[in-house]
Amino acid sequence: MPGPGRPKKKLGQHFLKDPNTARIVASAATREDVVLEIGPGRGFLTGFLAERARLVHAVELDPDVLPALRETVRSAGNVRVHEGDALRFDYATLDPVPNKMVANLPYNVASPLVLMLLEQMENLETLRFMVQLEVARRMAAGRGTKDYGSYAILVSLLAGVKILHKVPPTVFDPPPRVHSAVVEMERREPPKDYDRVKGLVLGAFRSRRKRLVNNLPEPARAGAPRALTSLGHGPDARAEELSPEDFIALYRALSWAL
Repeated sequence: MPGPGRPKKKLGQHFLKDPNTARIVASAATREDVVLEIGPGRGFLTGFLAERARLVHAVELDPDVLPALRETVRSAGNVRVHEGDALRFDYATLDPVPNKMVANLPYNVASPLVLMLLEQMENLETLRFMVQLEVARRMAAGRGTKDYGSYAILVSLLAGVKILHKVPPTVFDPPPRVHSAVVEMERREPPKDYDRVKGLVLGAFRSRRKRLVNNLPEPARAGAPRALTSLGHGPDARAEELSPEDFIALYRALSWAL
């Protein structure tokens, strides 16, 4: 059993311990920024963020690390510690409102959390964070790559995505069994019908082995081949052949039936 303040496997905790990596991640913050940090753990990265940002909101789920976190930031007057589950936290209560998210994200919630923040926190202009390398690749995947899927498309509709650095396991306590990566996302204006396009994307990838047309609701199937052809795809196209922009156009062509 881990002792007080020790990383917990069930929470996906791998605490950052390397100052050079911390500086790379924290360099996204400036004195103009109010930063949201999720999963600060014992506060190693938090200290670097406090040196650079105007204010840091640190949201931590694990009560066992809170004493160490509070001790780390005790002398910093610009860190506010919030206890809560990042997937259920009421971010509307944060004042002042954060404009950047900078974090070493807990591995077990990173994917749903990032998409949720992009969808719900429009004030976040930039997100820079560390995740497992394989997760980073799924986030940044382009059409035609093996990692390209519904997640990459949805993220791309909301932000530009770059993998900045590959990170070895040795910079963490405990070291994970895989490499990690620093990812940066810059928010872009989403399509006005994003929620409906999202529904189409998720449905289209429900069974990757099927033709896209066969994954659509019955009313939309008749018009789908013509719409796909107009986008430069054949009627037998599969979901992974379409770009994010293609999905927007396909939704608008078939919206009457979706």
